[in-house]
Amino acid sequence: MSNTTLAPLTASPDLNNTVTSRWHRRLSANPAAKRSHWRTKTVYFRAVATLVAGAPTAQLTWKSIVEAAAPNGSRSTFYEVAGAHARHPLIEAFINDGRMDSIQLALYYRRPDAVAQLLDEAKVWSYWPFRERMLDAVTAAGPMSAEALEAEVTDSLAKWARLNPQLAAALNFAPPACAVEDLMLIWNGRLAAVRAANQLTDYLRRTA
Repeated sequence: MSNTTLAPLTASPDLNNTVTSRWHRRLSANPAAKRSHWRTKTVYFRAVATLVAGAPTAQLTWKSIVEAAAPNGSRSTFYEVAGAHARHPLIEAFINDGRMDSIQLALYYRRPDAVAQLLDEAKVWSYWPFRERMLDAVTAAGPMSAEALEAEVTDSLAKWARLNPQLAAALNFAPPACAVEDLMLIWNGRLAAVRAANQLTDYLRRTA
């Protein structure tokens, strides 16, 4: 699906060590439920996904999300996981990484409100098992060309979108940020965030 016409790459990227991968591991590795911020995030990710699947045209608000997160939802915990003062947001991980590609991703996924920010992270959470299966297949297959790796990414994205069409369509079919980051890494920094995101957005529109 790529229109990229770049010279062949000589080394396979480490898709297990992306900014999003490190963010996910850091937050999800804490097994203590009472202390796990990831557990709180997951409550809200699931609530958002459920609301979007059940009423895709309804306007999401922090109140409707908190109600869907019952009995664990509250205004305070909502703003712990989303918004300007959220704890450990993905966009902050991109900013802190400091590299140009990561800053581009942070700028692309900068959202004006907390609900949209939460939706972006919910997409990453929902897509993550599909990404993990894709990475297992890529690892087992051995070295692959950039074109073949991109095909693996789009195939895993299609599988996710077919099972989660409403969530995939949310925010004008914005792809999970981790998929955009993967595509940029596959092309070794020669594919800008906007172009990578637009390619995957167009793909989702055709697939979901």
